Amino acid sequence: MVNNRPNRLTLTNEQISFFKDNGYLILRDVLDREACARARDRVWNSLPEGVHLKRDDPESHFGPFEKNEESEDSLYIRKGVNWQVREANTEQESIDLVYNIDLVSVAEQLLGEGMLEPPVPGGEPMGSRGPAWPGGPTDPAIGEGIRGYYWTLPVRDKSEKPLDPHADGHPFCLGMVGLINDVPEDGGSFTVWPGSHRRLFPTFQLRYDTPRIPFYEHMPSHKGLVNSPEFEAEMKAIQDEIEPVACHGKEGDVVLWHHRLAHMAGHNYSDVIRQVVLNDFNRSDLDQLRTKSPKEDMWDDWSAEVQENQSGYSKEFAASQGIVG
Repeated sequence: MVNNRPNRLTLTNEQISFFKDNGYLILRDVLDREACARARDRVWNSLPEGVHLKRDDPESHFGPFEKNEESEDSLYIRKGVNWQVREANTEQESIDLVYNIDLVSVAEQLLGEGMLEPPVPGGEPMGSRGPAWPGGPTDPAIGEGIRGYYWTLPVRDKSEKPLDPHADGHPFCLGMVGLINDVPEDGGSFTVWPGSHRRLFPTFQLRYDTPRIPFYEHMPSHKGLVNSPEFEAEMKAIQDEIEPVACHGKEGDVVLWHHRLAHMAGHNYSDVIRQVVLNDFNRSDLDQLRTKSPKEDMWDDWSAEVQENQSGYSKEFAASQGIVG
């Protein structure tokens, strides 16, 4: 394959093959360090007076937030150990952090040259409107910028909690988690179940979406995503059979992941706040792709380079991605 992206990051055949097989790919040192520092400043500067967190006092960084410190504003969430800032999603600096020349190059290499849906600086951030269902969470598919800054506070209680993977239900193509500080293995790192995307993909009723039940006040028992019995059975089998990988790393590292991959935000057992930025890279023709059946080839919507890749990868490379054995 000829590299037509001079001076831009380009994935190797081995990296693409690993992504196809496992549904994720860790890239090292992709985000600009100065942009990461500005992103950290943006989140810290958004804190209101009176919150127990003090930037220069690591002993204050432990959660959960007290009840009087919580915010359920969908543009700015502080609840439990979650600190999510979405009001900055369409600010130019947030967009520049994620849509840098290298990440755009890689996303286009996977999804198709010139096929990316561009963000809209100054546009509508995710969280402005559109809950996934009445009374439910904000729909990540509604928004014109990045998905947001998703931080997780550590807690002093280090007792082990169960893992609970899920697969996202909103339509998107390629997920991204960017580390804007160092995230240790036990620090709430993005956790994935390698290869689960291939097993889950045919169990969905729709190729990109998941059907939802609306909420009615007089019929409150059911609302939210509707997964098929095949999906539920396969997800349970995946938890029993696949060893998860915690995608920890250094500031500037990025995890790319397939939209049907089983994943979760890990529990933060460390003493530092997990500080990451999330984004969905989408093809501009996603609306048309949504009409296709999940029974068709799962790579039909990706670049020719991805579709044709059958190169394989070494055990050494897999180990560098967290898969041992």
